[in-house]
Amino acid sequence: PFEDHAFVFSQFGGTQVSLVTFMTETHPIRRAADVDSYLARLEQIGTRMDEATARGRSASARKLIPPRFILERAQTQVDTFLAPAPDKNVLVTSLAQRMALLPELTPQARAAALDKAGAIVGAKIIPAYARAKLFLAEIHPRTTDEAGISRLPDGAAAYARALANFTGTSLSAAEIHAIGLREVARIEAAMDQHLRALGYTDGGIEERMRALDKTFQPAAGADPRPAILQSYTAMVRDAEQRSTALFNLKPRAPVEVRREPPLTEASAAAHYSLPAPDGSLPGVFWVPMRGPMFDMIRMRSLAYHEAVPGHHFQLAIQQELPALPKYRTSRIFSGGSSHSEGWGLYAERLAVEQGWYAGDVPGLLGALGSELFRARRLVVDTGIHSKGWTRQQAIDYGIGAAEVERYTVWPGQACAYMLGMLRILELREKAQAALGDQFSLPAFHDVVLRTGSVPLDVLAKVLDQWIKAEASKPKAR
Repeated sequence: PFEDHAFVFSQFGGTQVSLVTFMTETHPIRRAADVDSYLARLEQIGTRMDEATARGRSASARKLIPPRFILERAQTQVDTFLAPAPDKNVLVTSLAQRMALLPELTPQARAAALDKAGAIVGAKIIPAYARAKLFLAEIHPRTTDEAGISRLPDGAAAYARALANFTGTSLSAAEIHAIGLREVARIEAAMDQHLRALGYTDGGIEERMRALDKTFQPAAGADPRPAILQSYTAMVRDAEQRSTALFNLKPRAPVEVRREPPLTEASAAAHYSLPAPDGSLPGVFWVPMRGPMFDMIRMRSLAYHEAVPGHHFQLAIQQELPALPKYRTSRIFSGGSSHSEGWGLYAERLAVEQGWYAGDVPGLLGALGSELFRARRLVVDTGIHSKGWTRQQAIDYGIGAAEVERYTVWPGQACAYMLGMLRILELREKAQAALGDQFSLPAFHDVVLRTGSVPLDVLAKVLDQWIKAEASKPKAR
């Protein structure tokens, strides 16, 4: 009943972005037949965009309109898409780049495909995007700067449903807000000790972390982005080696690190995309690199969360599990963010617990800063959507503008990380207490990963069965 509370046009996963992302990043071009499929799908993009515009118009008639700052982000993305000539549009240039890697295609075949793609873009897709642009301009005068979903018709009920969906709990917004405040205080106290040990004694946590981060910024001169991407790749490879002692189960698919594409980089957060089920595409850890400041001391925790042993281990393994039905390996009903995002944050915590930051106090502070960020998310998400916080209030609490805008269009999802991690840690502690010397951390991880993305209450039942089975085994002498 709340589908249209998720805005059709937003900077984060809106139709104007998702169509382009699918065609340029997901649609395979491995053989000549794939080019034909690409062109056939391209024929449908204009229709899909017009359908989105119609849905947006229907929603707006029911007063379901994005906040002004979200609408304007979407307008900028549409303008960016419309700016080049048809033959220079990303849907054409992406095809050209990938066809160049197919030796089976003759120059004549490539030219013909590009001519057809350019014609489709010019005749069908650009007009559809232009119609969407007009619609967004029409509703702009009706927008406000109010950020929370509670301002919308049935907004409070929609938020309660979103929290239950993403966290897998029955916790109220007020309870989640209180947990967030508690965790923020705990993590800030730990960070204060480490910052003082490094000589950073003046100012608040954020002020001191900014001062520390400045000392690790790349030197002026050449573009630092290629070197940063190489460093991320090295961190992922190192994590793969370190994980051998902690995991029996590992994905067959590889993972790569890539820079976020230009169309979405301005608003994107780092994220992970699954490998192709047939093995033709790797898992990808996407890194936005807007600059001019780069998040250097948090690089390791980000790599552990998005790639190894975080989302790549969890989601690629789930896709490869033969015992799971396809609707689960394909994550068709993938609302269980408390499991997937809880695992990502658990992977960050695991690296701290296992001493991966030994001798690297700035890196450890980066990891704690990442955990603090997730605790603040509990406060900010509930603040925006249940307490009437403004966009600026959320930013002032210590969350960046792009992240605040993400929470605005994805209510409840930001709460999944911390609540999910806390629940996984609670389940691990329960298993350790029950099994004592029989407890095996790699075996615990195997159970969590083999179960796949499920509500955490379901995971708890699976682990209870595992504990009983392990406890019934003869103790080693």
